[in-house]
Amino acid sequence: MKRYILTGAPGSGKTAVLRQLELDGFGVVEEAATDLIALRQAEGMAEPWMQAGFVEDVAWLQRLRLERASKSGDAVQFHDRSIFCTLALAKYLAVPCPAELIREAERVREECVYERSVFFLQNLGFIEPTAARRITFEETVRFERIHEEVYREWGFEPVTVEAAPLEERVRTIGAFIELSAR
Repeated sequence: MKRYILTGAPGSGKTAVLRQLELDGFGVVEEAATDLIALRQAEGMAEPWMQAGFVEDVAWLQRLRLERASKSGDAVQFHDRSIFCTLALAKYLAVPCPAELIREAERVREECVYERSVFFLQNLGFIEPTAARRITFEETVRFERIHEEVYREWGFEPVTVEAAPLEERVRTIGAFIELSAR
């Protein structure tokens, strides 16, 4: 099974690309942070990412989803973010990185859970705020840089997916997958 990480700053269009890849027949594993934010906000927490334990909860849900996805028969899977994005989140929020998070990242790297090539969707040049996405464009550019730094530090190779119409972005990813299958 080939597992590819699809990442980028908030508002970079990951969800639309993932939905199209899913419709094209690929396995997709959903992002954990957005779902946890929605759950906590439904429970009455305005900014759950500011609560103690948020990073650990994201890491736990990501691992659970990874374990479940490992049981599928997909030849190729796309993961909306990964444990390394959680490391980037901790760095962005300037919170201490829990030891469990580091251990999980080390395990994932040592076991070669993901392909070394990571698809980085570039920002679209603007940001649309949502209940879960309360970030300025300037902050999203900073978050984008942090993501790339973290992935490089952990030995991954970014594959840049430029801001473009959806079909073009999906074609870029598909062409890379085809080429790497040869």
